[in-house]
Amino acid sequence: MSTAVTQDQAIIPDDIAKSVILPASYRDETGIVHPALKWLRENMPFARAEVEGYAPIWLATKHADIMEIERTPTIFRSGLGEPYINAVVDTEFLKTMNEGRRGLDTLANMDAPEHTKIKNVTASWFMPANVRKREEAIRAIARQSVEKLLSYDGEVDFVKDIALHYPLRVIMSLFGVPQEDEPTMLKLTQEMFGNSDPEHQRTDVPATPEAAARAWREAVLEFHQYFDKLSADRRANPTHDLASIVANAEVDGAPLPGSFVNGYYIAIATAGHDTTSATTATAIQQLAAHPEQLRAVREDASLIPGLVDEALRWASPVKHFHRIVGEDIEFRGRQLREGDSLMLMYPSANRDEDIFTDPFSFDITRKPNRHIAFGYGPHQCIGQHVAKLEMRILFEELLPRLKSIELAGPVSYVQANFLSGPKTLPIRFEAA
Repeated sequence: MSTAVTQDQAIIPDDIAKSVILPASYRDETGIVHPALKWLRENMPFARAEVEGYAPIWLATKHADIMEIERTPTIFRSGLGEPYINAVVDTEFLKTMNEGRRGLDTLANMDAPEHTKIKNVTASWFMPANVRKREEAIRAIARQSVEKLLSYDGEVDFVKDIALHYPLRVIMSLFGVPQEDEPTMLKLTQEMFGNSDPEHQRTDVPATPEAAARAWREAVLEFHQYFDKLSADRRANPTHDLASIVANAEVDGAPLPGSFVNGYYIAIATAGHDTTSATTATAIQQLAAHPEQLRAVREDASLIPGLVDEALRWASPVKHFHRIVGEDIEFRGRQLREGDSLMLMYPSANRDEDIFTDPFSFDITRKPNRHIAFGYGPHQCIGQHVAKLEMRILFEELLPRLKSIELAGPVSYVQANFLSGPKTLPIRFEAA
C-alpha cells in the first residue's frame, strides 16, 4: 500500500503560494520571493499550490528534486503544455487563439524525439569550440559598450544604458539581424516577457482580464511578421549566420516548417539576450554591494568566470519552467496524477542550503558552484556557452576600467514570474 501524501494533504499556505507564483512578487525577490522559497524548502519542499485565478500546481523547490525531474523527461513532460505558467484566463485565451495548439514551436515545449531532432539543427553551432571563434567579434562589441559607459562621466543607469544593449548587439550580430532593427527586437522582447509589467505592456491591448495573454500574442505575431521576411531572405541569399542555418535546415529530409523556424528565431532573439542582460546587471549590482570583491576581481582576472557563475546563481533569471506529469507516479512521497502541473523553481534550487554553503551570500570565489541557472538535462539551455563567453568578455574589458561602483538610487525589477531581473540600476562609478 502506498504511503504517499494525497493532493489535499499537501497544500501550501495561500500567502506562501502567492509569494512565489504571482508576477507582482518578483518586483521584490529579496523581501517576498526568497523568504517564501526558503520556507518551502524547510517545510514543504514539494507540495501543491492552489492560488485563485491559477490552475493547481506542484512546486518543486529543492535542487535535487528539480534535477531528478529534469533528467526524467519521459515522465515530466515539456511537450504537453506551455513552458511557463499563466493565469487561467490567459491560458484559455491562448488555447482559443491557437486552436488548441501550443503557442510557439520552440525547444522549451517539445519532447523527444521531436526535441532531439529540432535541437540538432543548431547543436553544433552552439558547441564551445565553435562559439569561441566569435570571441574577437564579441570583444569588439564589449569595448564599444565600455566606452559608452565611460562616456556617461560617472553616473549611468546600467540596465537601460548598457545591460539591455550589449547582449542584444552580440546575439543579433551572431544571428544576422541588422543593428537598426535592434530597438524593435528589444521592444518586442520586453512586451513578450514583461507582459504582466505595467511599464512594459502594450498600449494597443485593451484592459481585459486576459490582457497579459493578448499582449504576449501580439508581440509573437509581430515577431512572426519580421522573421518571415528574414527567413525568406536567408533562403534566397544564405550567409554564414545563425539565421541562415535555421532558415535552410532540413529535418527527416524535409525543410523545417515555418512555425519551427520562427520559434527558433523568437527563442534566440528574446531569451538569448534578456537572461544575459539580467545576469550582467545583477553582477554589477552585487559588485557595488561588495567592493572588496570588485577589488579582487579587478586585480585578478582569473576570478571573472567565478563572478559569472555566481551572478547566474544569484540572479537565476529564468524563474521557473513548467512540466506536466505524463503518467501516475509517486514522487517525493506525493501521489501525482497524469496531467498534473509542476513548477520548477530555479531561484530556490540555486539557494538550496543542502547544496550551497551560506547560499544567501554573494561569493565570486564559490567552489564548487553547482547552480542550475541554465536548467539541467536534455532541456539545458543550448546557448549557455554564448552567454558565459559574452559575460566573461564584457567583464574582462569593463572591470579594469572601473575603480569603484556604488548604487545611485533605488533598483527596480521586472514584474514577471518567468523571466525577470533588474529593470533599472542607477550606479555611480569612478573610472580607473
